[in-house]
Amino acid sequence: MLAALGSWSCRRRRWVMAAWALLFVVGLVAGSQVFSHLKDSNGGSSTESIKGFNLMDKADPHGPSVIVLINGRPVTDPATRAAVLAAKAKAEKVRDVTGVTTAYDVNDTRLRSTDGNASLMLVMVKKADSNDTQRINRQVGDIRKALHDSVSGATVKVGGDLAFNRDSTVRTSKDLYLGEAIALPILLVALVFVFRGVRVALIPLAGAFATVSGALLLLLGVTHLMDVGSYAIDVVILFGIALSVDYSLLMANRFREQRAAGAPLLDATARTTAAAGRTITFSAMTVIASLAGLFVFGDPTFSSLAIGGIATVLIALAAGLTLVPALLAVCVNHLGHMPRQAAGEGFFGRLAHRVQRRPAIIAIATSAALLALAIPFLGVVFSSGDPRVLPKSAESRQVADRLATGFPAKQADPVIVTGAVPASDPRVAAYTARLRSLPGVAAVSVETGLRGNVSAIDVVPKGSVEGKVAQRLVADLRDTRPDYRSYVTGQAAFLVDFKNLIRDRLPYALGLIALATFVLLFLMTGSVLVPIKALVMNFLSLGATFGALVWIFQDGHLSGLLGFDSYGAIEVWVPVVVFVFAFGLSMDYEVFLLSRIKECYDECGNSDQAVANGLQRSGRIITSAAALVLIVFLGFAAGKTLGIKEMGLALAIAVVVDATIVRCLLVPATMTLLGDRNWWAPGPMRRFYDRYGLREAPTVIDLTVPEQREPAEQEVSRTEDQQPLGRP
Repeated sequence: MLAALGSWSCRRRRWVMAAWALLFVVGLVAGSQVFSHLKDSNGGSSTESIKGFNLMDKADPHGPSVIVLINGRPVTDPATRAAVLAAKAKAEKVRDVTGVTTAYDVNDTRLRSTDGNASLMLVMVKKADSNDTQRINRQVGDIRKALHDSVSGATVKVGGDLAFNRDSTVRTSKDLYLGEAIALPILLVALVFVFRGVRVALIPLAGAFATVSGALLLLLGVTHLMDVGSYAIDVVILFGIALSVDYSLLMANRFREQRAAGAPLLDATARTTAAAGRTITFSAMTVIASLAGLFVFGDPTFSSLAIGGIATVLIALAAGLTLVPALLAVCVNHLGHMPRQAAGEGFFGRLAHRVQRRPAIIAIATSAALLALAIPFLGVVFSSGDPRVLPKSAESRQVADRLATGFPAKQADPVIVTGAVPASDPRVAAYTARLRSLPGVAAVSVETGLRGNVSAIDVVPKGSVEGKVAQRLVADLRDTRPDYRSYVTGQAAFLVDFKNLIRDRLPYALGLIALATFVLLFLMTGSVLVPIKALVMNFLSLGATFGALVWIFQDGHLSGLLGFDSYGAIEVWVPVVVFVFAFGLSMDYEVFLLSRIKECYDECGNSDQAVANGLQRSGRIITSAAALVLIVFLGFAAGKTLGIKEMGLALAIAVVVDATIVRCLLVPATMTLLGDRNWWAPGPMRRFYDRYGLREAPTVIDLTVPEQREPAEQEVSRTEDQQPLGRP
């Protein structure tokens, strides 16, 4: 089937390229609209914090509010008062604004800074659909436009949750463009070097552009069905480029081998798609298996991320099996020669032989090093939705920093206890009095104005909004329930519930990923031990990556070099996303290597020779692909948003560790120790594999007997294969 697809792509290459060009244009025009439909989720709708938030939101007749900071003039100065009230009048005229409260309207010390040089203005806006990101962004933008420079001699900044969400979306878009602007030119130069030609270097870029635009188009459709987090776009673009580079490099390498063996164009394309196409198909299936683990968490954002990632993989696979063969056929006279080497002649063959001389020492040393690198992850601290993930230049970050230093009662959002009774119920007052004695409580107040039988008690924790005190307070409030139905919600509760969701469902996600990966690798290799070994080594590699993530971003090492300010925590979604996608990339390289080793073992029957020959045949592809992908990840690690920087750098570290320590040292060492036992399987499983297993095609074709081809294929060979390459 794959050979037939390769032949068809070669014969109809102009139509294939035109179809992908059309997809690219449509995806670029329509898919770019996905940015205005992004919405981060705080967890599944079944969590207590979400239930409590929904109950309070339905009962609140007012919309959300933004916090306006007026900083730099004495609050008690009559001129300041007049200027602030004039700014209030301007704010009230802004579209969608329903109410404005200043420090001069109410006797509330929380609206005045402790140093007396700053005050707050609360601007309430009309309720908007939580998915109407465009309207929310416009509301914040209109308020900023009206109030900036409205108080002479003072700086006016707009912050709060709505402003933070807007700034996060805008900064994410800018970081994507920045990452592309940095990575793509460098990537193109590197591709020219790796592919040994300008025209051929454009093949993976064409595949990447088509993949990303198609994936964005599909992701736009997903936004109409569920929440899609802002970081889903980053992952789709990163993964689309990475897989396109990997698949194009593998296909081009196999195509060169076929041409070096003297195969005509049509035969070379068909056999390349049959051999390398099977490898990238297995690779795509293992990546999809890892992405499927995200569905287990039941979180809308994770589910949408899985859908977007799976769509990206499928489009990258389709491009690899159709567009890349078509482009290879077009660039056939610009590919150059691919010299054939025996197992011990090349760098990677010699490296394999050195490893095979001391396999036990190398296996123990590399495993110990990876475990040591993972140790910092044991002390990980998580955070979610903190304005400190934005750069200091972001307006909402500046407001949050000033609140933390000058407004003690505003430095932390409250933990909210919502109840199914009205605020006038005596039980609410009695419960409020009890809460003031809880440890870690800075202030307690009852919200007014909620409709129906709903009450809300704001419990402000000491310290930061998501610190240890706030999270402990969530637990204490849930242990100290009133005698009416209640829910504990708020930012700290969102984080606690999200962490619990991940903790409770992570074992099931890991089990699903491990089982699916084991089945796929067994079908490819016929071995039981090889899949188990691959899973163990992947977990070692990812453990080292997570340890480095904590050491750099939580502990603050290299912060000056990388241009960020550590606040002692890691974005809670980052390890989950990095695990899934780094695991997929690791299995991508594992499949590349194992397919060659298994192919060589089937040819010679000697396990050690197969390991050396397989590493020689695939080592350059794996390291070249890793280097190219590394450029992309480091480009996105240059972003200013801390979550994107964490994700980009973590994926870069995962790729480096996997392509060097694991693939070049640990895999050859362990496979040498196991010897022929690598390919062991129980009798029933062996018989199942013999009947249903999927095997690799030969590396190069045998041209001693001319093949019978259809007249159309002969015509293609005569007219389009003008410069056949001789045998090496």
